Amino acid sequence: MSAYLALALSVGVLAVLDTWLFVSPLATTALAGLVWISFIAWGCHFHSGGGTKGTATTLACMSFGAVVGMAAVMAAGGPLAALGGLAAPVAVGVGAAVICLASAVSILSTIPASVYGFASIAGPILLQDRSPTEALFPVIGAIVIGAAFGYLSETFANAMTKKGAAAE
Repeated sequence: MSAYLALALSVGVLAVLDTWLFVSPLATTALAGLVWISFIAWGCHFHSGGGTKGTATTLACMSFGAVVGMAAVMAAGGPLAALGGLAAPVAVGVGAAVICLASAVSILSTIPASVYGFASIAGPILLQDRSPTEALFPVIGAIVIGAAFGYLSETFANAMTKKGAAAE
């Protein structure tokens, strides 16, 4: 089977499973509604080079970004609150700068992956009315699931490609 078709089949089948997890067994947990974060992490796995490196980068950077995002939201409502309408923009700017500075650390060097985590934490805070600390672990949980699905989809696609190449 061609690599193109193998990946499409692997991703398609696993996308059904990933979505089902979030709308059925996880629907009554803190992970409810966070399937979109799982898909971001899944894509981040490939964006970060795939394989174990892509998975490690996704887990480290997106989780770090989520922590920085949580801190930014807390700062906007705390020490920066006196800035009024500028509190959130300043907090986001400081958070973005922290992500860029942290990229000097090897495992955090993929800035876009950290930004994905930074942005992902806003969803449960703004859409589900969770506190920043209540949102953090569910976001990281969805990141872990998505990174795992990225790794699995790549592994399954590679296995199907190798079988097809050996048969030909």
